[in-house]
Amino acid sequence: MTGGAASAPGTLYVVSTPIGNLGDLSARAREVLGKADILACEDTRRTGRLLELAGISQAARASGSRLVALHAHNEAERAPSLVASLLSGKDVALVADAGTPVVADPGARLVAQAAAAGVRVVPVPGPSAALALLAACGLPASRWRFDGFLPRRGARRAAILAEIAAGDLPSVVYESPHRLAGTLADLLAACGPERRIVLGRELTKLHEEIWRGTLAQAVARAAGDGGSARGEHVLVVDAAPGEDKGRERDLVEPIERLLAAGLGRRDAAVAASVLLGAPRHDAYEAALRSGRS
Repeated sequence: MTGGAASAPGTLYVVSTPIGNLGDLSARAREVLGKADILACEDTRRTGRLLELAGISQAARASGSRLVALHAHNEAERAPSLVASLLSGKDVALVADAGTPVVADPGARLVAQAAAAGVRVVPVPGPSAALALLAACGLPASRWRFDGFLPRRGARRAAILAEIAAGDLPSVVYESPHRLAGTLADLLAACGPERRIVLGRELTKLHEEIWRGTLAQAVARAAGDGGSARGEHVLVVDAAPGEDKGRERDLVEPIERLLAAGLGRRDAAVAASVLLGAPRHDAYEAALRSGRS
């Protein structure tokens, strides 16, 4: 992964890095970070520390490799020069402070300009706070929407909250600790007290916490913390109840009887769909909501 002739563009690698646990850095990500000519980092100090912890020394990286800051405040200015480096044959690794670049982090402009210039863009997948919590939240998550960090105020924030309240898909929201209580209160006002929510804090870290309950309970819990919540939070807000939800609830009891008789979730869903004439998707979602394994 070294600089080639000017006629042979380099590659832009979009590299996912750990959101807390260093053990989640993949072998492939480690190799790319060790050999890329340029590392475009949201914060060069944090990325430098990651390289140290991962045992990727300056000497181990390709000759001429260097860290370049690429963040929300300078991406428009810096992206063209990075594309020029790519076109000259340099390989560039794009990394965020944690998780997957571009997803609620800088990098979209660089990726778009590189792709438009004919540069090969290669994802190096790995940790994602959204996917981590979706996998463990316990809510149906085969389809979902991503809202990331909500606008802090104004009509745009109100519009997104209304979409979450009325949406037929669960929504993933990111929030900082000092704004968590306010966002939960706004979600409660928009969605109502009984809407289910899952909060993930310090995911993959030593003090990882996953909490499940209603929005009313979440607001009360945040008030009890006295605004002392720590760490970045990921929220999964359940979809709005509707006719489909009602059908799923009607299917839960017969599916639980089938599960108690020894069928697996998928077989129980298929059986309920056939016996009750329910859509297969509704039966499978009801099986996921069942408390039985």
